[in-house]
Amino acid sequence: MPHIQVMDKALADLIAAGEVVERPASVVKELVENAVDAGATQVTVEIRNGGSTYIRVTDNGCGVPKEEMATAFLRHATSKISSAADLDAIGTLGFRGEALAAIAAVARVQMLSKPKDQTMGYSYSIECSEAVEEGDAGCGDGTTVVVRDLFFFHPARYKYLKKDVAEGNAVQNAVEQQALGHPEVSFRFIRDEKQVFTTPGDGEPLAALHTLMPDEARDMLFVRPYGYPGLRVFGYVSRPTACRGSRASQHFFVNGRWVRSKRLTAALEKAYENQRMVGRFPAAVLYLDVALDKVDVNAHPAKTEVRFLQENDLFGCVFRAVGAELMMAADRPELTTAPTAAAPRSELAPAPQADPWALAHPTQEVVIPKGMLIPPNYTAREEHGLPVDPATGDVLLVFDSPALQSDPVPHPAGLEPFAPPVPSETRPPEQTRLAEGPFIASPPLTGAAQAPADRFAVTEGEVPWRMVGEALNTYIIVEQGDKLIFIDKHAAHERLGFDALKAQGSRPMAQDLLTPLSLTLRPDQRSVLLEQEKELEDFGFHLEEWGDGGVLVRACPDFLDSAHIASTLEDLAEQYLTMGTADPDSQRDALLHTIACKAAMKGGQKNQSEELLVIAKAVMEGKVTHCPHGRPVATELTKAHLERQFGRA
Repeated sequence: MPHIQVMDKALADLIAAGEVVERPASVVKELVENAVDAGATQVTVEIRNGGSTYIRVTDNGCGVPKEEMATAFLRHATSKISSAADLDAIGTLGFRGEALAAIAAVARVQMLSKPKDQTMGYSYSIECSEAVEEGDAGCGDGTTVVVRDLFFFHPARYKYLKKDVAEGNAVQNAVEQQALGHPEVSFRFIRDEKQVFTTPGDGEPLAALHTLMPDEARDMLFVRPYGYPGLRVFGYVSRPTACRGSRASQHFFVNGRWVRSKRLTAALEKAYENQRMVGRFPAAVLYLDVALDKVDVNAHPAKTEVRFLQENDLFGCVFRAVGAELMMAADRPELTTAPTAAAPRSELAPAPQADPWALAHPTQEVVIPKGMLIPPNYTAREEHGLPVDPATGDVLLVFDSPALQSDPVPHPAGLEPFAPPVPSETRPPEQTRLAEGPFIASPPLTGAAQAPADRFAVTEGEVPWRMVGEALNTYIIVEQGDKLIFIDKHAAHERLGFDALKAQGSRPMAQDLLTPLSLTLRPDQRSVLLEQEKELEDFGFHLEEWGDGGVLVRACPDFLDSAHIASTLEDLAEQYLTMGTADPDSQRDALLHTIACKAAMKGGQKNQSEELLVIAKAVMEGKVTHCPHGRPVATELTKAHLERQFGRA
């Protein structure tokens, strides 16, 4: 029977360090949090080799007195709390007193610090929890901590570190999170002796956003402060039309602390319900000020997960604040409190510049749940004598809707209406050139003499079918026997493109751009794309490093519209960052999914009937049943179901 014994100090320190220090990013996070707690207004982070060999964090905070420097490296030594009551209202980022001790247990650490009221600084070096050297040193006001050879003496921990690029990206993300959470602090990040970014530190979140998330910042909406005593939320969210391919651009800060929260994520995405494409996620930087006694930050070793006393209130606060801003976005229909009275019109002539074939725009009611914040520039119906729903308490608003009206606009007496113009055969500039792309070839046109009476009817196969048309510029409608088939044109075209790319061995033809395209990406996106430059060439992209933080695109796949190059490369970068060291075949398929999705015709986009017929034939012949992500591309509506709906059966 084994004997129970007390572990020695070195072994206990290693076990405790494993809960705090997982990788170089953990070290940087803890040191930066200490700098912010020390009142720093400038923080510089420098790493080499992904942080595994060298990390330096410098701040201009209050500094550490030389007589307290050795104590700072003892476990559970802290200046943040002094009693159990302090745990109920933690207002600092750090409080456990474990970070410096944990780092010193697995690396070589040197601290140089000088409080502003002292004339000379002090240096203290520690290695594997044992002091090595100390003494006076010349240094500026504040503190500098240098960490060398992380996990070097512990091969069992060192072997789990990833490649320098992956570790460096993780460190950069950690610094960016702190910079977004504390826009009042100027952060400078240096990676392998190259400066990656510097934030202004002027206290404006939008300035930090433009530095760290330039692409997202261009499409951000300001979420004005909303809440009540003890809870407030504000920040920035993306427009519904500018959602991203992953949740990597979602950042939540509770009292300045970056946190992960499924509850907050659900509240954010609930506000975007029915406004974003499937598989797309809003970008957000939201700041929540929560009463200190209403949140518990002592719930996770890394302090990235917190518990809230009133989760439902928090959910509702985020949902209402974001939902109100989305309602007032400039790209949404404008809400009005009542229909606008029609202006008098002459009986002898039509109204100036009026289109006699334009359809009237009747009003349509919009129900705003009683819990939703009513934007200040809208007026509730009750203020205009318009009732509120007595059953639910919902407020009813009115806006102009482009719904069709059966009665045409009346024409003046004695005037015959002009014939409606014949639709132009000219393809809109934004239209997907399906027939010219490598995915699908358009059916040959053999002349009017050989064309059937209904050129969209197909008599081949067991059951003839014909394409009736398109609904909402998104769904192709096919009639076959006693049923209607609705086809999602984007999903079906995406599958055809994916299969074609796979059949080509993932080597589509590259098309040189007449004018090379310069892109400004996030540093981690840029580095991972340049690292995968060879594989991207197989997909038809030719990239070059350009300037300070830019990428130059000289060629792209011949089927990809130039307007989609930037978003495609951004999504590819996110795929690389998310998948890491995934199975090569799975990774390649995921990248092909992204390329095929970007090249496919889009829902809401107008396409030629001949192009839609190609998609319909592929689906009706069984060549396409699901999109690359597994969603079905078609659904059926039977005649029997319609007759039941109309009471005919």
